[in-house]
Amino acid sequence: MNRRELLQRTAIVLGGTLFGADSLLAKNVDWDALEGLPDGVSIGLFSKAQVKLLNEIAETIIPATTTPGAKAAKTGQFMATIVSDCYEAKDQQDFMAGLLKLDQESKSRYGKTFMKASPKLRHDLLTELNTEQKAYNQNRKSGDPKHYFRVMKDLVLWGYFTSEIGATQALRYVPVPGRYETIEYKKGDRAFS
Repeated sequence: MNRRELLQRTAIVLGGTLFGADSLLAKNVDWDALEGLPDGVSIGLFSKAQVKLLNEIAETIIPATTTPGAKAAKTGQFMATIVSDCYEAKDQQDFMAGLLKLDQESKSRYGKTFMKASPKLRHDLLTELNTEQKAYNQNRKSGDPKHYFRVMKDLVLWGYFTSEIGATQALRYVPVPGRYETIEYKKGDRAFS
């Protein structure tokens, strides 16, 4: 990781912490009503089916355990909003092509789309793509685009851990506005948000 990329990621994390994922979701879209929309309806650049796919990818990366998973935090909707509203046209095209490629990889490996694959097959595919993106990034030259799965994974982590669910249930949330306070941390405790 070079200095520029480190600064970009730090800015994203700090900006996400200040604003939170929930504040970045489009205000004019009733995300809870997605279930009632016909499949042809689009939200930004993404169709309803693509938002559902993003939610399943996010849920595979951060599944529900004792805390709610990425789907409960509406991470797919967050990803769709960020890509539609904040990415430049070239990056939007790369992301959409990556989403299509992920689904095609699932079809070619398992004979099923990602949405129809079992949770184990989804996990296996994303694990392989994660290994692939690590190798790609090690050999990546400065002008090369980022690997599509790295971009998706970064958006999932950003969206989940800056959402209310991620910040308060997956992480330990201790609001300390305006004062310095030492809070004891014991080994094995959740990290602070």
